[in-house]
Parts: sequence; structure tokens; C-alpha cells
Amino acid sequence: MKHRYYFLLFFFLAVTQLYAQVTVKLQAPSQTEVGQRVRISYVVNTNDVDDIKIGDFQGFNVLYGPSTSSQSSISMINGKTTHNSSMTFTYTVAATKEGTFEIPAATVTVDGKTYKSGTGSIEVLPASSRNNSSGGGTQQHGGAQSQNGARQRQESSSESSNIGSQELYMTVSATKRRIYEQEAVLLTYKLYTLVNVQQISGEMPELDGFHVQEVDSKAQMSLKYERVNGRNYGTAVWRQYVLFPQKTGKVKVPSITFDTQVEVQNTSMDPFDIFFGGGSLSQIVKKSIVAPAIEIEVLPLPTPKPQNFSGAVGKFTLSGSLTPEQLNANDAATLRLVVSGQGNMKLMKAPKVNFPKDFEVYDPKQDDKTTNTSVGAKGNVIYDYIIVPRHGGKYSIPPVEFSYFDPDKNAYQTLKTDSFAIAVAKAKGGSDNIREQEDLMVLNNDIRFIKLNNMKLKKSDSSFFGSPLYWGIYAGLSALFLIFLAIFNRQARENANIARQRGKKAGKAATKRLRNASKLLKEHQSGPFYDEIMRALLGYVADKLNLPTSDLTKENVSEKLVNRGVNEDLMKSFLDVLEECEFARFAPGDPNETMDKIYSEATDVINRMDSSINKV
Repeated sequence: MKHRYYFLLFFFLAVTQLYAQVTVKLQAPSQTEVGQRVRISYVVNTNDVDDIKIGDFQGFNVLYGPSTSSQSSISMINGKTTHNSSMTFTYTVAATKEGTFEIPAATVTVDGKTYKSGTGSIEVLPASSRNNSSGGGTQQHGGAQSQNGARQRQESSSESSNIGSQELYMTVSATKRRIYEQEAVLLTYKLYTLVNVQQISGEMPELDGFHVQEVDSKAQMSLKYERVNGRNYGTAVWRQYVLFPQKTGKVKVPSITFDTQVEVQNTSMDPFDIFFGGGSLSQIVKKSIVAPAIEIEVLPLPTPKPQNFSGAVGKFTLSGSLTPEQLNANDAATLRLVVSGQGNMKLMKAPKVNFPKDFEVYDPKQDDKTTNTSVGAKGNVIYDYIIVPRHGGKYSIPPVEFSYFDPDKNAYQTLKTDSFAIAVAKAKGGSDNIREQEDLMVLNNDIRFIKLNNMKLKKSDSSFFGSPLYWGIYAGLSALFLIFLAIFNRQARENANIARQRGKKAGKAATKRLRNASKLLKEHQSGPFYDEIMRALLGYVADKLNLPTSDLTKENVSEKLVNRGVNEDLMKSFLDVLEECEFARFAPGDPNETMDKIYSEATDVINRMDSSINKV
């Protein structure tokens, strides 16, 4: 049985290797300089290579090669066996002259079949004229990490003064030096080095008069050659920031100090100490470099500005849709406006919409789907207006206008949607609400007739005060007052006990409602789900505060929760979940995702509030 298993395993590996697609990949640096050694490798995804042929390396001397190395591995995961193998052929070459030279393809033979790699190219720069004795630093192309990670290093700051300002520095550049208010400008901080930088740190300080957004993709310390003043510097874009000026005039971006750690040769160490383990060939020194300040002139936006100017500066488009276009009174519809483009999208205002007077309108819900790029925020911002028509009829929402300033055209641009028609049927089981309200308004403002016929007047008897009837009524009312007072005190004590019991059971009642909401969530019943979440939230607060649910308002809930020791952040979270739950009934999008989110938030805020109130 054991031999059969091995036979099947090797048979499977042989078949896999036979039908596997053979690939040949070229690996080479993109840059080098005259006289510098580089390695060019061809990797084949099998170790059954019979032969390899390489074309001529134009512009390079082949110093050594090909050196071969192979690797093979077998892994078995969940009963599935995988066999991986590869063979690498490496050539060590040195560039003989500057220019851009093609790296030849390799042709390999595997089981009598030939396979060919792609070609590449290497840019060869002139030999650097730097003085290697200054600071003892050497440029490490392709990264800031030392090639020998096993060496021990000593940290020191005494050698940092030997690293000159021409060997390690940072530059700053702006895409524009003269811009309009709210227009995006990109600042790029770029590192130039002739030494081996191990670490670098430094951030943009708080800027007065600018809104700052860092570009999403942070630079990695992978250096690229750039020739400056006869030297081949390793360069890397360290940081990029997009600035949106908030005030006009000449605004200065201050200088930034970057702290670096640089690996240099340890020239003071005795070679015998190094040989016997008493030291290291290199040491780490600290060096501070300063990116200079830069001044930008900010121009005010032209006047007069359009009446519906949104504050947006850049390039944009506008689209709109209404869903549904036919509905019953007291049902909800969504007007969605989508602003797309690039610019200061995180700072612009929502478009203004003129809705009919009979519509109940909620504040627009904003969904930011932008990313920070070198031209500012780019993408879409979605504005959803939830509207509830209260009366039947045919209505028209006028076209929505969105004005912005285009810096390239040096002019304001106005975008406009089509008008939106909406047909509202009378609410089911309802009546003509408009007529009823008009009649009620007239009745409230009407004046009753003055009575014109003769009236009989009767002289009042002033002898009632102090009479036996007066004292009898007085005694009776006093007795009733004492009786009602006793009943009230007794009822108050009972209510206090009931309130305490109600407060203790608030958490359990809320948990029960949340369990019901969880079942409705699984059944995708959005309407009953939101009703149950609202009952859980409002019911919990009503029980804890001993208030009727009908008496709950944002103001008295906030005041009483603060008195019970609930902090403002937690109170705001509670109110936000309530508002989001109410809004989500009519909001577009994925209902399951929204329901999951609201259920999680409601459960979290009730648990946190219960812990907070119980501590008091």
C-alpha cells in the first residue's frame, strides 16, 4: 500500500510537470552607470532545462556567467499536492558606455521543445564623478536597505558632519506657483542621495490658510538614478501633498526638517578588531536635512460670482435621477444628484434644489466616493435628497443648477439637470387633506356672532362669604385635598418602585427587541426591521429615564442622559443611529448592507449606554 502511494505521487508529479506551462522570465535593473556591475537573470519555472542560448549583450562586458541555481519544493495542503521547481541562469555584466541598451532574450530547451523569454532594456548613465572618500558613503541602487543585513552596526552622530549637503538633500516643487483660491496645487518632496539611507522621517506641519490632503500612494524607498551636476544620484519621491488655499495673497509653506539615518564605512575601527569580532565595517549616523520653504501666490476668485456658486473649483459634471416618479402621498422618493470630476470635492457645498412647498424634505445624505490624487480629490460625490409629498397631485421639480470655477478656462461654468416630474396619488384610505386644512384654518379665524336680544341680569348675593355654606364647602375641599395628597404620595412611592423595576429591565427588553430585529434582518424584511430597531432604541431610553415614548425628543433625551452621566460622544452616537435608522427606510443602495450596519451600530450603542448608566 505504501509503495502504491509513492508510485501515484510520483506519477502525479510527472504528469503535472509534463503538462505545466513553461515560462522564462527576465530579471534586470532598469538603470546603471558606466563601469558598474549588474546582474541579469533568466528564471525558468522548471529544473528540467536541457539547454539555454543567449544573444549578445550590446554595450556590456560579460564578467561572469551563466551561474546556475535551482530549487524544488513539494507541498500538500488539504490533500492537494503541489510541486514547484525553477532554475535561474545569472550573468554578471558591466556597462562599457552610456546609452540605453536592449537586453537579449533567452531561448531554453525543455523536453525537446524551445521556449523564449521577453527582452528588456537598461539605461546606462555616465560614470559618477562623486568623491567616495567624503563621508565614506556609497550609493545603493534599487533600495535603501544594506545588501549585507547580517553585519552588526554601531549608531553614532559624530560622523554626520562628514556627509555634505551635496551628498544628501531634499527638494520641494510645486505644480503651480500662482493659483486661484480653492485651486489644487501639488507639492512634491524628493530625496537625492549619494549615501546609503536606512531611515527617514518628517511630516508636513499644520498649515495656516491651506486645506491639506496627502496623496494616497506613499513613495517607497526604491531609488532611481538621476544625473545631477555630473553625479548619479539615487532619487525617490518621498511625499506628495495637495494643497487647497483658503485665503488670498502670498502664502508661505514653511521648510520641513527630515531626520535620516545613514550607513557609512567605519574608518576608525582597527581591522584586527573587526576580524576577531570586536567591531563592524559600518556604522549608522544621524543626519538632518531641510526641504526649503516655498511661496505661493493665491488669487481671489473673479467677481461677481454666480448666485448658485457651490464653492467648487476644478472640472466637474452633474447628473440627476428621481426614484420613483409615481407614488402615493406620504410615501418617500429619492432625488439623487451626482457630481463627478476632480478638484476640491471635499470642500464644495451640496447643490440647492427648489422643491414644491407641499414636500417634506430631509437634509441631503452625502456619499463621498473620491480618492486623493495629484490633481486633488477625484471621483464622485453623491447627494441623496429624501422627499415625502404630503398631498396628491402632479408636481415638477425645476432643473438643478451647479456652478463651479474652472481655473484652466479662468471662468465660471454652470451645469444644469433636466426638470423632474413626479405624480403623487392620494394616500390610501385618505381624504382631500388640503380642503380639510383650509376649512380648519377658516374656522379658527372666524368670529362668533354677538348676542343682540334682551338679557336678564341678576344681582349677585354678597353675603355668601362667611356663611355656613361657605365654611362647609371650605372644610369639604380641605378634606378632599388631604385625601388626594395621601393618595398621591402613595402612588408616587409605587411609581418610584415601578420606575426602578422598569429601569432594571430596560437592557433585557432592548435585547429582546434586537433579537426580533435580527430575525427580520435574516428574512430581509426592511420595514419591520427598522421599526423594531427604533423600538429597541427608544424603548431602552424610555425605560431607563422612566418616560413615555411619546414624550421623547432630542432635547429632553439629551438633557436627561447627561444628568445620568452619559458623555456627549456616546449621546451623539445614540442620536446618530436614530437619525440614520429613520433615513435608511427610504435611502437607496444595498438594503442588506445598510441593515447589517445599522443593526451592529444599534447593538453597540445600547451596550455602551447600558454600561455607562449602570456605573452612575
